[in-house]
Amino acid sequence: MNADPEVMRYFPATLTQEQTRASVEMWRNQFAERGWSNWAVELKHSGEFIGFVGLSIPRHQLPFSPCVEVGWRLARRFWGHGYATEGARASLAVGFGQLGLAEIVSFTALDNLPSRAVMERIGMRNTGRDFEHPAVPDGSPLRRHCLYVIRHVAERGARTRDPERAPTA
Repeated sequence: MNADPEVMRYFPATLTQEQTRASVEMWRNQFAERGWSNWAVELKHSGEFIGFVGLSIPRHQLPFSPCVEVGWRLARRFWGHGYATEGARASLAVGFGQLGLAEIVSFTALDNLPSRAVMERIGMRNTGRDFEHPAVPDGSPLRRHCLYVIRHVAERGARTRDPERAPTA
């Protein structure tokens, strides 16, 4: 999945097996530390791995840090079936219900219209606070990102809790 140029179209590069393993190990460590991170997504009827979805604290310092991000990545043949939307909604439910977060963000390259559509379907709103992503090389057409936010209904207008202090699930 991470080696597929189409799946990684809105990222600076595809990932090697070693880079993918490092990401999985990082998520395992986050689970051990916090009790939450990105989850592997499998089809219910077959158990086939189709990608990941979940909550994470971005690795890079961003203009809106600290924050918790909802994100997803699916293998190409599973696009268009609603899996990203379903998984992202479930992730929001965990973030707001179990973790007690007041706000969750998502961000992507400006041209990533499919992910932006998922963000809107799950109730996120574009903040209009576009930014230069520090992990994307200068001059790349992918460097400019848009920021989407959703706030917990009970917390509308409240500041985001410190994600490092969020209770574990």
